Amino acid sequence: MTDGLPRILGGRYEIGELIGRGGMAEVHLGHDTRLGRTVAIKILRADLARDSTFLTRFRREAHSAAGLSHHSIVAVYDSGEDTFTETGGATIDVPYIVMEYVDGQTLREILNEEDKLSSDEAARITMGILSALEYSHDKGIVHRDIKPANVMLTKGGSVKVMDFGIARALADTGATMTSAQAVVGTARYLSPEQAQGETVDARSDLYSAGCVLFELLTGRTPFVGEPVALVYQHITDPPKPPSAYEPSVPKAMNAVTLHSLAKARDDRYQTAADFRADLQAARTGAPLSDGATAVISAAAAAAPSVMDREPQAPTPPPARRDHTREIHDKEPQRRLTGLWVVAGVIALLAILGIGYLVMNGNNKTATAAVPNVVQHTEAEAKRIMTDRGFKNVKVALVKSDVTKGYVASTDPTGGTKIDPADQILLNVSDGPGLASIPDVSGKSVAEAEQALKNQGFANITVASKKVDDSEFAAGQVVSTIPGVGSMADPSQQVTLSVSSGKVHVPQGMLGQAAGDAQFELRQAHLKWVTKQIPVSSPDQGGKVQKVSPKEGDLVDRNSTVTLTVGAYSSQTTVTITPPAPPASTSTTPSSSSSPTSKPTSPSSTPTSTPPESPTHTGIPLPH
Repeated sequence: MTDGLPRILGGRYEIGELIGRGGMAEVHLGHDTRLGRTVAIKILRADLARDSTFLTRFRREAHSAAGLSHHSIVAVYDSGEDTFTETGGATIDVPYIVMEYVDGQTLREILNEEDKLSSDEAARITMGILSALEYSHDKGIVHRDIKPANVMLTKGGSVKVMDFGIARALADTGATMTSAQAVVGTARYLSPEQAQGETVDARSDLYSAGCVLFELLTGRTPFVGEPVALVYQHITDPPKPPSAYEPSVPKAMNAVTLHSLAKARDDRYQTAADFRADLQAARTGAPLSDGATAVISAAAAAAPSVMDREPQAPTPPPARRDHTREIHDKEPQRRLTGLWVVAGVIALLAILGIGYLVMNGNNKTATAAVPNVVQHTEAEAKRIMTDRGFKNVKVALVKSDVTKGYVASTDPTGGTKIDPADQILLNVSDGPGLASIPDVSGKSVAEAEQALKNQGFANITVASKKVDDSEFAAGQVVSTIPGVGSMADPSQQVTLSVSSGKVHVPQGMLGQAAGDAQFELRQAHLKWVTKQIPVSSPDQGGKVQKVSPKEGDLVDRNSTVTLTVGAYSSQTTVTITPPAPPASTSTTPSSSSSPTSKPTSPSSTPTSTPPESPTHTGIPLPH
């Protein structure tokens, strides 16, 4: 904000609170002042705006998603760049994307809360994802990063796919998945071809969607482990059926899931429509496609011991894979030859091992298990290692989602038995280390600061301007920037907005029914007393005639406002008779003075001073 005013992008988009944060960008709640609608504004982090790689990826997302208009894809309304002034005074252009605001949760948040979903609900959500992919694939766009964090469910249950940040056109034959340092994508959902750095196509998205379906059904992905191990497993290891982890998964759903996770692209679903059709068939009990049916047959023919066996240790991927029919025909012979080779190697190692034990049986070195110190601070991890006898400890900084300064992993891993004199490497996170902003509303500043520090946030400030019209008492925290639930780096500054304890007397109560005005006051956290005054019109009976303090005045929360309300009654009529005419006149009293007689017409009324008290008809006089 500038001078107390909200920041405006492109002359029309008002930036609100932070509602999300990722490794590349921040997402704010926004308001389109031209169209009067709520939007989500995704802004590239300023510290990445000078990096051409991130700039290209961010701009590609705007370009890719802007051409997609589908009910299951988060719409992109606009994009542009805003000039940002850095601390040293230098300026930099930071790009932003204006998107549809989705009121709901990501699948990742839902899975974190519920662990897994019913088979029918898992299928329904996956069908929504496939509907979005079918449309984007028809438009020539492959997403390349389908995962629960990139799928939202609205409060009404609709599916919305988002984040086309690494999407590519299908026509881009050079769109491989590798960069200079890493595989682009998310390891738990990578297709085998992505893991090997090969070109991608629509079927790569379908494999990732299969991984998401597997997690929705079971609460875990098909493969688990460190990123490098995951890459190897996607390439080489066959997945177990979902029912191996969740027995309630139906046989048909097992078949559809496993068919989507076939290693070779030609062996899995070829289109999102085919995948979606089989999911619908599995939900309704209709026949499955030939490909899914073949999976059921293969599973039935497999030995139970093979199906239930624990996943084997990953093996390095081959330099190149060829899926031609000729090589498939040679696989049994090659596998048999490989078994003989392995058997020979094992026999040789056994002979050598026996010889070594005979020769060195008396020189056996004692070993100890490496302690598990992941998620401990660097200092704590070193102390634990020293206490367990491991003194050769080195530290390396790595990029990780683990909180900065905490151990992300060790080499060797925890539980491995080694010689205590051997070196142990602590991989300590250097960020981003995101943590969730806790809800501190209604707490005192001291209580809020402590709650934030407990979550790792130490850079805490209090906004200089107090917040009026809050539901909270003076001195209590109203909100935080970033907002509650936002994922933020613990080193990021957190600003507390504190209640002033003051509220405005609501506007528009004059002329309202007393009950409506009282409701407005209750909503504004104010009390009231009511006074009555007579009114001459039945339309004003029960309506507010005066408010004290005045509407719009700033008053203490829970203070009392006086409502003066009109009182009308048709039951009591008081007529004040004018004084008798002077004795000098010739007019004599007549029946016209009777309360039931008609008043004298103006032309026949003698000239006299009108009475000082007005005549009230149908109004009870105040006592």
